[in-house]
Amino acid sequence: MTEPQKQLISLTDAAAEHVCALMGNADVPVAGLRVSVSTKGCSGLTYVFEYAEEKRPFEEEVEHNGAKVFIDPMATMFLTGAEMDYEDGKLRSGFTFSNPNEKSRCGCGESFSV
Repeated sequence: MTEPQKQLISLTDAAAEHVCALMGNADVPVAGLRVSVSTKGCSGLTYVFEYAEEKRPFEEEVEHNGAKVFIDPMATMFLTGAEMDYEDGKLRSGFTFSNPNEKSRCGCGESFSV
């Protein structure tokens, strides 16, 4: 019997719930949420989220509790082994990452370096 393939990143239940909510509230039908990495911020890189109407070629697909997240191929090396969570706090709410590839993170938590 073959072992199930390990996903590139993992999603917490809170992240999956919020991805599903975003998918349900989108103005157009979407297949999931796309995660990529952009060069910006005081530490050099930042996580970017957008609606994904379809899976693009070479994207990794992560699914958990009905939520689908597509990983941009250019972000794969930065996200391998990361856990995506969703935190809802008094002063700030949003997706967060526990990423073993991060070497440092800026003080505000918006950008990171590898």
